Amino acid sequence: MNAAGFPVLSLITFLPLVGGAVILSIRGDEETVASNARWAALWTSLIVFLLSLVLWAKFNPSDPGFQFVENVSWMPEYGLNYTLGVDGISVLFVLLSTALTPLCILASWEIIKRQVREYMLAFLILETMMVGTFSSLDFIIFYIFFEGTLIPMYLIIGIWGGPRRIYSAFKFFLYTLAGSVLLLLAILAIWFQTGTMNIPTLLSTRLPVTMQVWLFLGFLASFAVKLPMWPVHTWLPDAHVEAPTAGSVMLAGVLLKFGGYGLLRFSVPMLPVASSTLAPLMFALGVMAVIYTSFVALAQEDMKKLIAYSSVAHMGIVTIGVFTFNVQGVQGALFQMISHGVVSAALFLCVGVLYDRMHTHVIARFGGLVYRMPFYALILMFFTLASVGLPGTSGFVGEILVMIGALQVNFWLALLLGTGMILSVGYMLYLYRRVIFGTIVHADLKGILDLSPREVAVFAPLVVLVLWMGIHPSSFTSFWAASVQHIVHQHIAEVSHMHLAGMLPR
Repeated sequence: MNAAGFPVLSLITFLPLVGGAVILSIRGDEETVASNARWAALWTSLIVFLLSLVLWAKFNPSDPGFQFVENVSWMPEYGLNYTLGVDGISVLFVLLSTALTPLCILASWEIIKRQVREYMLAFLILETMMVGTFSSLDFIIFYIFFEGTLIPMYLIIGIWGGPRRIYSAFKFFLYTLAGSVLLLLAILAIWFQTGTMNIPTLLSTRLPVTMQVWLFLGFLASFAVKLPMWPVHTWLPDAHVEAPTAGSVMLAGVLLKFGGYGLLRFSVPMLPVASSTLAPLMFALGVMAVIYTSFVALAQEDMKKLIAYSSVAHMGIVTIGVFTFNVQGVQGALFQMISHGVVSAALFLCVGVLYDRMHTHVIARFGGLVYRMPFYALILMFFTLASVGLPGTSGFVGEILVMIGALQVNFWLALLLGTGMILSVGYMLYLYRRVIFGTIVHADLKGILDLSPREVAVFAPLVVLVLWMGIHPSSFTSFWAASVQHIVHQHIAEVSHMHLAGMLPR
């Protein structure tokens, strides 16, 4: 239990399930059930978000350790406990998860018309799993929440998705499940070696050098798929194209961050020798993601696929930042993850606006929208520029920090990273030009309507967040500064110790 004796993290984690139980208890005709389910889900998610704001307000950024810790004995004979807590790295991911959930529910308000109760229930279950993943301090509890996200997202894609939803849902499920089997084996190997699943204890435990590379590869098998890294990224475009708009928002905004969070939470601090040894491999995978998928994005004719490939490129930047092992690079990776969570969510919502009106996201079906949807054109331009890292927006801060961190490692690494960033300008402006400018060729576009008040209400907080992060980034970096410095210094000290002990070549 935390110092105040109030289990705020458990409340944030499991309150969505209470809201789900309320939704299941709703009775009446189909229209009444749908309306009440929407309102119950919205109010539940808003209450959870307000509770996470309390967590954010009471968090002490100067403390690099875990705060709001709750610990209850679960299976003591196996050394397993129900343990929750957050540090500077995880607290903003909890906030991101709880902030996007009510926006997803609001964005789906008029669009989802069948099985509304089940749809809202799936999103509340997903919120519980996301918050639990970021706040778990026991490996088994983490794994349960981490894998638990598969079920609601599989249902969201498979039931409310597009024409190829079954194929995409199975591909998403099988890719992530296959990687997670190796993650489970790595977790069990750590348990047999140390006798504990307590994450804070393991973060300060020196695992045998002979085990570290194998454990690192086991972690990587799962986190690379989640991130996703090249070449295990191919499930992502299919999942995005077929997922409903809110499903794409959660997938890009939060679930992709599991991979980067896992690398930074587990791989780097627990396996410092393997992380240093395999850093060149991670740089190569990151550069391939940034450059190769940027060229692939340029060839896309579907808006969702283009933005999906841009997400792979942005996560490549995150990979490079994490493995620079310096404060600027790691801070940039974290900032990039939070920024991408907001900006990519907004871009998929922008695509959703057009899909709701025209029932397609093929780029060639649009053009000249600036004449019919001027406010939409402004919003899309804003998030497009944020995605390519315009100074004054959140995208710039994360990219420049990773660039500085990469320069400290290798000039050519930074140059290749910069090349990918330049390519991102090409494919995003290509998308914007074809959709917004030009002439209206298709007659059905002449009657298309601009943003509704509900849609404006969804975009407004995202605009504020992007500007806030871009203009006053220290209000975000201060939350994880102490934790990042602790991880970097601990990593350098562990690797130096191994060198001095003669266990590693210089």
